[in-house]
Amino acid sequence: MATLGRTGRETGGSVGGQARTRLARTAVTGAARDLFLARGYASTTVEAISEASGVPPATVYRLFGSKLGILSELLDVSIAGDDEAVPVADRPHVQALLADPDPRHMLTGFAGISSGIMARTEPLHRILTSAAGSDPDAAALLAERERHRDRGQELIAGSLARAGALRPGLREREAADIIHALMSPEVYRLLTRDRGWRQGRYRQWLAETLSGQLLPPPG
Repeated sequence: MATLGRTGRETGGSVGGQARTRLARTAVTGAARDLFLARGYASTTVEAISEASGVPPATVYRLFGSKLGILSELLDVSIAGDDEAVPVADRPHVQALLADPDPRHMLTGFAGISSGIMARTEPLHRILTSAAGSDPDAAALLAERERHRDRGQELIAGSLARAGALRPGLREREAADIIHALMSPEVYRLLTRDRGWRQGRYRQWLAETLSGQLLPPPG
């Protein structure tokens, strides 16, 4: 019998069954991403996703529960960069950065991680934000995602505070607010989509600005 993993996905069962389920999930989320971006969330139906993915509607509903469930998993996969059932904050490279004794190196590392996440998720964030304007369930999902983002960014501020690395007079809560603003999807969209910055320029700017705002001046 299948059980639920940490992300709520089915685990267990036969190896062949797991492989088929994983392929079906990948097909559905890939088709959904294309349709959401082309048509918008409201105009995309589960039936259209089913047809585009080649996965029967009944299977789509069994695996995801609803159209919003598909968007939620699509966001999960886009944030992590894979479909492994391990939260980003618990992954070894993130834990290593949180323990890094060099705060500038740590912030540079997180700027790189944030840049990659934003590149993968910014279009989906726009879709969810638009859907939240008229769909209470989408609004609840958006609020949940914001809480997850807050908690992840608070880990960075907390690590800097415990190491005594914050610039004089800057409290941990204020540091978390600065990180929240600079690492926001809105700032990413403004600079990369509206102002045409390349990923490398955004990543370097984010690393330098985080260090400048959070850490004492060098020397």
